[in-house]
Formats: sequence, C-alpha cells, structure tokens
Amino acid sequence: MCQARIPFCCGIVALALTAQGNATGAEEVSFELDVQPILAVRGCNQGACHGKARGQNGFQLSLLGFDSNFDFSSIAQQSRGRRVFPAAPAQSLLLRKATAQVPHGGGQRFAADSEEYQLLQRWIAQGAPRRISNESKLVRVELSPKSVYLQTDAKAQLAVKAFYSDGSTRDVTDCTQFQSNEDATVSVNANGIVKAGSLPGEATIMARYMNNIETSLVSIPLSGNVAAAEYEKLPRSNFIDELVWNKLQTLGITPAELCDDAKYLRRIHIDLIGRLPTPDEDRAFLASDAPDKRTRAVDTLLERPEYADHWASKWADLLRPNPYRVGIKAVINYDQTIRDAFRKNLPYDQFVRQLVTAQGSTWHDGATVLYRDRREPEEVTTLVSQLFLGIRLECAKCHHHPFEKWSQDDFYSFAAFFGRVGRVGGDLSPPISGEEEMIFVSPTGVVKHPLTEKAMQPRVLFGKMPAIPADADPREVLAKWMTSKQNPYFAKVLVNRVWADLMGRGIVEPVDDLRATNPPTNPELLDALATHFQKSDYDVKELLRTIVASEVYALGSLTNSRNQADRVNYSRHYRTRLRAEVLSDALSDITGRAESFPAMPNGSRANQIWTTRVDSVLLDTFGRQNENQDPPCERLVESTVTQALHLMNSPQLYSRLTHKSGRAAKMAASNLNADELTEEIYLLVYGRTPVEEERQLGRTLFDDGKKSRQQQVEDLLWALINTPEFAFKD
Repeated sequence: MCQARIPFCCGIVALALTAQGNATGAEEVSFELDVQPILAVRGCNQGACHGKARGQNGFQLSLLGFDSNFDFSSIAQQSRGRRVFPAAPAQSLLLRKATAQVPHGGGQRFAADSEEYQLLQRWIAQGAPRRISNESKLVRVELSPKSVYLQTDAKAQLAVKAFYSDGSTRDVTDCTQFQSNEDATVSVNANGIVKAGSLPGEATIMARYMNNIETSLVSIPLSGNVAAAEYEKLPRSNFIDELVWNKLQTLGITPAELCDDAKYLRRIHIDLIGRLPTPDEDRAFLASDAPDKRTRAVDTLLERPEYADHWASKWADLLRPNPYRVGIKAVINYDQTIRDAFRKNLPYDQFVRQLVTAQGSTWHDGATVLYRDRREPEEVTTLVSQLFLGIRLECAKCHHHPFEKWSQDDFYSFAAFFGRVGRVGGDLSPPISGEEEMIFVSPTGVVKHPLTEKAMQPRVLFGKMPAIPADADPREVLAKWMTSKQNPYFAKVLVNRVWADLMGRGIVEPVDDLRATNPPTNPELLDALATHFQKSDYDVKELLRTIVASEVYALGSLTNSRNQADRVNYSRHYRTRLRAEVLSDALSDITGRAESFPAMPNGSRANQIWTTRVDSVLLDTFGRQNENQDPPCERLVESTVTQALHLMNSPQLYSRLTHKSGRAAKMAASNLNADELTEEIYLLVYGRTPVEEERQLGRTLFDDGKKSRQQQVEDLLWALINTPEFAFKD
C-alpha cells in the first residue's frame, strides 16, 4: 500500500516518497512526481532553455514538462543513455551539468549538497525507472489564500498544496513557479512570498506546478477610510453601477463626477454610430429638460443607419481577409454579409452560427469566405476559439499551453470539427484570386495529431461532448455547443469586447484572452453582463443600451484624490483616441467636404469601406490595421507623433478645409456675428458651447481685420482640430 506523502518542496521541507523497497534499499523515486517538478522549477524545461522548439545543444525537453514520456526518453534513453549512469550516479551528465561540474550554458541550477541533487541521484541509482510500483497521479493543486489584502510595502506568504489520486497531499510551494501580472504593483519571489508595492492597486499571482495553474488576487487598498455612506449615496441606474461601486468600495476608491450633457451626447454618438453630433442636435439636446432625454437619444441612435456601418466595420476588422488573397468579389460579399447582420440586428448567436457552419458559394454566401481564407482546420481553430470563445489555443498547437490547461489533444480534437470542410472551384492564387469557390461538407476528412499520427475525434473544450449523428455536419454540433447558454465563454468574450469599446478598457485585457492566469478585474461584473446578454437572447443593441444607461458609463474623466492611480476599475471615464474611420468622417463633417476613397461610390463614409486595401493616408496614420495581418486583427490605439503632424500639415486636409464650397466658406458668408460663429464652431468640433474665455478669444479673432472672414473661420477650425479634445473621446 502507498503511504501518505510527507511534504517535499525542493529545499524547504523533507523529501516525500512512496515507501517501497528496491535494489538500492532506498525509497522509490517517481519520475513524474519527483524528478520532473525539479526540472520545471529550476527552469530546465523553459522556452529559453531545453524546452524550446529544438532544445538546447542537442538536449530537448517538452515545454514545462507537458509530455512525461518524451522527457523520460530524452533523459534516460537518448544519446545512448549517457545523460544518466546508474552504475555511478554522481558521474551522470544530468547531475554534472546542473551543478556546473562541467561547462553548462544554463549555469549552475542547484548545488551538489542540495536535496534536489540527492533526489535525482537516488532516482538514477534506482535505475532511472519510468514508473514506480503503485504510483499515484497528480489530480490537482490548490493555492492559498485565493485573495489577499495588503497595505503598501507589506508581505504575505502563498502556499501550494498538491492532491494525489491515492488521497495523499503534499506541500509543493517551493517546487512551484510564481509570476505576477503586475510586478510594479505586487511582486512575488521564488518562495511564494508576495510583496506589495508603494502604490495602491491589484495584481494576480499565477502559481504553476507541473502544468496545474492556480491564481491569487492581491489587492492594495488606498490608505485612509471612506465612509460607507459615501458609496451608498452614489446613483444607481442598473446592476452595472452596483457592481462597480462595490469594487471601488473594497479598494477605497471614489468615482469621478458625472459628465455633463454635452460630453454624454458626444460620447454616445461616437460610440453608437461613429460620428459627431451636429450643432443642431447639440442645441436641441442641451435645451431639453426632459428627464429621459438620454434614454431617448440612445434609442434614436441605435435605429439610425450609421449604427450598422459603425459596428460592422469593427467586426470586419476581426473577420476580413486580404482581397488579394481570397478575391475582391469574395471580400465584398463577406463584408456585405457582416453589415447586413447588423442592419437586421441579428442575434449574436445566430450571427456566429451562420459563420461557423457556412456552406455555399463565396460569391453568393458571404460567410463561406471565412473558409476560403482559413483553409486548414488548424487555422480555423485558432480563429474560432479566440474570437468566439476568448480562448487562445494557438500555443497548444505545438505544445501544452504555458498559461492554461489546454493540451495538443485539446487543440487537434477541436480542429477535428473542421476536418470535413470541403472546397471545389478556384483555389487561391495571390496576388489575384478572383475565382468562385464552393464550400461544402465532405463525407470524409481527418485531422491527425502531429506527434502520434492518431486520427482525432471532434471534442469540445469542456463540458459533456454532444453526440454527432453519422450524417451530420460536425460544425453544427460545435456551433450549438458554443452558442449554448450553458457555455459561459461565448457570452463573456462578446460582452467584454463591447465593454472595452465603450469604456476604454476591457474587464479582461486582452479582450479575447479569457483564462485563469488573466482574470477579470471585476469578475462579478463580467458574469452579470454575460447573464444579461444571454437573457436578452444575445441582442447586441440591448447590451449597448444597458451599458450606456449606467452611471458608470456617464462618469467624467477628471480624477480626484482617491482615483488618480486607478486604471482598471472604471472609477472614471478612460479617454480613448477616435477610431481612424470615426476621425476621418468627423473631418468630413467639419470641413463640409467628404474624403474621396478609391473603389468606393462618391460620398461614401470611411465606416463603409469594404477593405483596408482602399488607399487612405489618414486611415493608415490613425491605426487602420495592416491588410496583410491575419484575422482576428486588433487595432493599435496609441497616439503617435505622425498623427499629430498629419493633422497639422496634411495638404489634403488643408484643401478640404479651405475649399470654396466647404463649411468654412459657407460660415464666413453667413450673417452670424463673432459670438455666434464661435459657438457654431465649438459645437461642430467639440460638441459643446464655448466658455466665456473661449468666446472672448473668438471675438478677438473675428474682430481682427488683418485676415478675411473665411481665413479667420479656417484658423479657428484648424486650431480646434489640432487639440486632444477633438481627437479623443471624453
């Protein structure tokens, strides 16, 4: 019988081994339970060492020890078994290299008098067995505590316990690898001791023991006390407010003041339809004293045609392939399918099901272009899992995922759902792939595991695997499982993506990387939004309506003394630069001269462009994705010097602003006085009326007789365009 394991932690506690006799008279050492944890914690199987794709200096281990059989073969059998020498264990290359008795690129990993050395030496002396008698299996690990509150510069000890199939446990803290996702906020050392930094905030500590991963949330509340009454009196419009205020209260953070009507109107116009409000829309909204005017404004915007183009263009970023790869006609067809879904407010689950199960002609059935672009099951797997589940399986294509539970078996079993996708017709022939192609379900098709060559059967990533009827399309089963309300990932990744668009930062960042080691900043909020989305039958408009109706969405961006350091808890509005297409269309509206785009009808707006191959220096400058990127593509949102220089010096923008039939010329020819002109320009560019200081500036400008009236209007327009208040959503 196996005895209970005593704690063993690579140098802190005593060695724990199954009590079994053997030729050496010592207790048996398990390769998987005792040897591999040492290799992992000492970094031997890391990507920078022997765990990389081709190993190091002829010696390769599986990354992070995900393949025990491979590692055993590499150590005990390859190179004629010269790495271990049971007749004289101390002469084994495995030990001599690790203790730097002979040259070793990785340097000394442990000392010759360490417990790690003694354990490895004992394993070699026992004949370096692959398995021992009555060997148990590692079932799970447990990290404690799961959450920690620390004062600045304070410390705390984390502990990791392993649970085995024979019912035994072991303290494996010192054999565990720890990592903080915010080192500047909370650091952690190799022994699991976390140390708070000097500023308030939060960090997630990852603990990995033999590909079992657990996390702990460490919070550093702001010093000083805020009375509970301060949070109780905060306004609450829906469940979002309650959950955000609760989180702020635990951290001692107080939210910013609510924004005024002008900022709210500009914000919802940019977020919902991708354009600025007109001066007339501003005046009407600001003059209204109706208590529900914000709600009515949102409802009106969601029914405007610009809504579909604005939100479809975001999804086109994530799905749209290069037309020179798959064909211009196919991409136009794909683009129109996406836009049509938003015009009809197609429920999100139906939208996804339409894409995943697509069949037909790439010239007539737009969703099929997904399979014209992603031609191998492995390619479709990475796109579908990341985009619609928020699970990045790409790493598991080659090895066990380093930060998650996903294995190669998981990857290729998921890929098997797409193994029977068939194609007939014109193949790809870049740079001109103009032919039609038919996508259909083939009666045969196999996805093989790259290491074992085993034909993989379709299997979902978690939960019970649904049965696949013999004559059914496996993708139909997959789509039903993905879009089920029992699948939490499907709703969570979409609400997180929408939240990030509206709020400036996702509850999880990156927005499509939902995993235990990348937890949400407010788990309760993410769960509540996902549940709400499911209950609305995946109605995207209803999700938008709910978020923008919250008090959290309406917060101002100015900080107070207790939220200056907050970057993730939505205690204020996080300003973001206008999306390239939104900025382009805003300039068209301000100048009164639409930008002309190649391959588009006259008067087209930037949000209606069907491909990034359409030339536009402005769009490229302000972060439009590269046409050669593989979907899904995320935009770069950083501001650059080039962007500032473009707004200041663009000849094309100058010609639109000074055009004889442009807005500046028409305003100059009007009967508006200096105050009225100034107000019109501020409403046009900023969506607000000028303050008294700005009105006085306008009077000074327009009373100056050194320039023509049109030049004066142009100067003020140009000056406002070149300010952060225009280029950023506040």
